[in-house]
Amino acid sequence: MKRSCFKFATLIFYISLLFLFALPAALFATAAEAPVKGMVTMVDLGAKKCIPCKMMAPILEKLGKVYAGKAAVVFLDVWEDPAPARRFGIRAIPTQIFFDNKGREVYRHEGFLSEEAIVRRFKDMGVK
Repeated sequence: MKRSCFKFATLIFYISLLFLFALPAALFATAAEAPVKGMVTMVDLGAKKCIPCKMMAPILEKLGKVYAGKAAVVFLDVWEDPAPARRFGIRAIPTQIFFDNKGREVYRHEGFLSEEAIVRRFKDMGVK
């Protein structure tokens, strides 16, 4: 019994590592790096424990990979670090802010935002 529990825990550990290293680097940008210089950026301000934020997590992960090198997809947990919430003046989570490649805010949305809506916004901003 102990041996199977140890194997399961070890498996979970390695899967977790694989998941972390498979995520695009843009998802790990800090608040100071957002928006990413010279690149269209979507900053999602939320929390890992917020239900709509959890629903968006796989979408952000997928789009971070799809748009790697074309646009940055950044998640900032404002429950762990409230400074970005103040910096970006958010009132609710999740909030998504889209920036052009010059760092200017061009669109803001509060609440869950679907993959299709994010893709449409990127296309409207010239990201292919």
